Amino acid sequence: MFTVPQEVMNVMGAFASMFYSPVWNNALILTIGAILAIRQRTVSSCLRAVGLRDEKRFCNYHRVLNRAKWNTLQGSKILLGLLICLVPAVMPLIIAVDETIERRKGKKIKAKGCYRDAVGSSKGEVVKCFGLKWISMMLIVPLPWAKRPWALPFLTVLAPSEAANKAAGKRHKTTVDWTIQMIIVIRRWLPSRPIVLIGDGAYAAVSLALRCAGFSCPVSLVSRLRQDAALYDFPPPVQPGKRGKNPKKGARLPSVGQRIADPSAQWTAINVPWYDGGMRTLEAIWGVCLWYTPGFDPVPIKWVAVRDPEGVLRTESFFCTDLNAAPDQILRWFILRWNIEVTFEELRTHLGFETQRQWSDKAVARTVPCLFGLFSIVVLTAVEILKGKVMPVLNSAWYSKPEATFSDAIALVRRHIWSSNYTNSSRKTDFTDFRDDFFGIMIDLLCYGS
Repeated sequence: MFTVPQEVMNVMGAFASMFYSPVWNNALILTIGAILAIRQRTVSSCLRAVGLRDEKRFCNYHRVLNRAKWNTLQGSKILLGLLICLVPAVMPLIIAVDETIERRKGKKIKAKGCYRDAVGSSKGEVVKCFGLKWISMMLIVPLPWAKRPWALPFLTVLAPSEAANKAAGKRHKTTVDWTIQMIIVIRRWLPSRPIVLIGDGAYAAVSLALRCAGFSCPVSLVSRLRQDAALYDFPPPVQPGKRGKNPKKGARLPSVGQRIADPSAQWTAINVPWYDGGMRTLEAIWGVCLWYTPGFDPVPIKWVAVRDPEGVLRTESFFCTDLNAAPDQILRWFILRWNIEVTFEELRTHLGFETQRQWSDKAVARTVPCLFGLFSIVVLTAVEILKGKVMPVLNSAWYSKPEATFSDAIALVRRHIWSSNYTNSSRKTDFTDFRDDFFGIMIDLLCYGS
């Protein structure tokens, strides 16, 4: 029988309440198999990884995804509770949101659509592909073995295409609609914890900003701002005895693009931590105003425009719904968003994202959120195994990694699982012992396989 190490159970045991006992045992085996498997993350490859290739009741493991009764949303809540323990209590919860495309074809994949392929596209050429759009929220977490914080997924939802919703007779929800629904759920789970939500330009919407600012404990939304966005002054004080509706906004203000082009603008030098871990000096201007889009109430924002004094980077503008946030803090928050792109790449490289082959509606809706959550589970397990020790990093004479990456984390977990299942065979003359260095090479190849 395959043995699950205690460190793994310390993390996975939190999810046991989601399942009936037989389903939980099968789900646990699939999870271990998904960690140990290499290349494809199909159910069959997971079973082979734990030595169950001769299991005649293999259909029971498929039923965990396509038939069993359990709720991915409940799992997301449990996972978020585990991840929060990695964030210091004095810090706000920084959540990055973005979407990614799982390239899938086939008539049975009902929710698919035709989207821009961000991986294959470039500035000069747009490549489109058929697939499923997933919107994922990830908690930005500092880890003891890395200088940069990591983006750990905890809530991932499927956003069906407009054509799929039309064929199913359902109302179509845009990316912003799904994000609003997701942040409402998170705020219900954490009614009083400070939260910062970070997204790229696709999430720069007045409707989302209004929802984030409308909570009793507001969520701070940080995103890009169009340089031609309609900005207004705050309404003047209401005159006593004035009849009619009170104005919601004041006079139209110059756009951010006009302020950038203004030669009299007073730019201030600020230092921000850059993507490579160093510091970079930029110049910025900022202000507080109302952002308005027809059909919605105006929302108060703090905008920041930054330019590179060396002229290498293009001039960009950002906004935050927290009017008290410092300009450099807004930039620091937005720069953290890049970690979600790193996680997407690690998921494809090391956890077989896009290699699963389920086609039933329920299995399709469950498998990807489970794979995304598995990324966080691996990191949590690595933290549990190390307990303050140094993370082992695979180096070579021609390449020295400055710090550990996800490949080192999953290799540590794999090595720990396999070491818990080793058996010492009796001494026989017809067996030849491996040299210690050769055995170590084999283990490294297995642990670091993708």
